[in-house]
Amino acid sequence: MEKKGGIKPIAKNAKAFHDYFVEERYEAGVVLSGTEVKSIRQGGANLKDSWCQVKDGEMWLYGVHISPYEKGNIFNKDPRRTRKLLMHRREIMRLLGTVQRDGLTLVPLSLYFKDSRVKVEVGLCKGKKLYDKRASAAERDSKRAMDRALKTYNR
Repeated sequence: MEKKGGIKPIAKNAKAFHDYFVEERYEAGVVLSGTEVKSIRQGGANLKDSWCQVKDGEMWLYGVHISPYEKGNIFNKDPRRTRKLLMHRREIMRLLGTVQRDGLTLVPLSLYFKDSRVKVEVGLCKGKKLYDKRASAAERDSKRAMDRALKTYNR
């Protein structure tokens, strides 16, 4: 049986990059049912307002909406159910210690296929204040203006 290589993005949590500074990134597998994977293949996943939490030595994913598979029947699961993340125990314990000590948050940044398996990129994030968000927006606007000026100048 041949494996398909590469990474195919499914969903990205754009709001996380607006609300948080991403300190570190980790990759985790997700425990899903068959109809959820079929729904994800059709593009039915949304990471908005989702977060991760360590509970009883296991990492859990909350708030991810995976639309019910339209051709599934009794096998469809609740779209917003909590899902278990698969990581090594020492990674989970290190993340738990960092979150408790430094007051950081675990936020899913993106959902993607890697070699036909669904993976989640989890970010160890620090919350932005309102002035940080304004500074990020101003920086983005100035970069866009510079790029526009360079484009017109180089014609």
